[in-house]
Amino acid sequence: MTREPTRLIDTDVHNHVGNVNKYLPKMWKNRSIDLSTGFHSTVGVSRRDATPDRGGAPGSDPEFLIKDHLDRYQIDYAILNVGGKLGLSVHPDPDLGNAMATAVNDCMIEEWLPYSPRFKGSLLVNASDPAAAVKEIERVGGHPDMVQVIIASAALFPYGQRFYHPIYEAAEHYGLPIAIHPGTEGKGVSRAPTPSGHPTRYMEWHNILPINYMTHVNSLICEGVFEKFPKLTFIAIEGGFAWLPHLIWRMDKNYKALRDTTPWLKRLPSEYVMDHIKLTTQPIEEPQNKQDLLDILRMINAGQTLMYSSDYPHWDFDHPDLALPPLDPELRHRIYAGTAADLYGLHFKPEMTNKSTVPPSSHDPNAPQPRGEEDE
Repeated sequence: MTREPTRLIDTDVHNHVGNVNKYLPKMWKNRSIDLSTGFHSTVGVSRRDATPDRGGAPGSDPEFLIKDHLDRYQIDYAILNVGGKLGLSVHPDPDLGNAMATAVNDCMIEEWLPYSPRFKGSLLVNASDPAAAVKEIERVGGHPDMVQVIIASAALFPYGQRFYHPIYEAAEHYGLPIAIHPGTEGKGVSRAPTPSGHPTRYMEWHNILPINYMTHVNSLICEGVFEKFPKLTFIAIEGGFAWLPHLIWRMDKNYKALRDTTPWLKRLPSEYVMDHIKLTTQPIEEPQNKQDLLDILRMINAGQTLMYSSDYPHWDFDHPDLALPPLDPELRHRIYAGTAADLYGLHFKPEMTNKSTVPPSSHDPNAPQPRGEEDE
């Protein structure tokens, strides 16, 4: 029997791990890594209609997530990015961050990935402790359903710097891309969310998040990360994409005059971007003229660089049928499935045999609702 090709992959679905406490060593039980930014979203973080039928936080029940999201929109695969835990990378206590990362990954492997072949996991590591992050990648990076390493976009230094290179070496060894996700900018030991300091309120903070993504992409290219790790892919989740043309044009222009300051680069910066950087659609920019968005898609070679994401179950969720204007069929396929299928090796729809060993009630019905200041 021939399997059908994949038609829709959602590259950013947030599952809520409410019972991670049972995977923590005794000394770390009942500890939290939540760090306040002081920015409060008046609309909350998660959609109220995404609350599971049996209660609990949105995204906490795998059965409801499949029914409410994957089945409703005929999504073949969901890349699970655990919500509310990215702050471990910028927590002042690196040992707690490392313990929490291990516990989250164990919960993902034991309670989520076996539940459905449509679930693929992101391996969470503490980027502020590269040695520990490498050990965690070595511990679970070979799991067949872990498809990428995820770290917070807030960081001690721009991600191209050699401090992080051991993480990239380990990820490349296991064939795993590196993904970053926003929501921790300004938290813990990270820097202010903007070069000029802290915004006043949530809307300002939310509007300006792409500048951190520009920082990291610029750093990765100029520091020669992709010359050193030529098989590595870097994914900028939930950071928009309309900023990319400006950045690559500026990098290419300056490279022509300043290339002697980056002698390790053998190509134009834009060429490294096209080969090694992926972005996701949500939160998609919304110009009044739809043609402007189509022009941006052309400028970033979206068929090669862009992947669909919904950000389920968050407030700014993007419906797969409404997120983008009408597209050429081939471009639509690349954005909604093709590029992610190539990246994650998910070319065919999953075989829908029930391989679940997790009872439907394994989620924690008493898990608290995520607050407005948690990870996006």
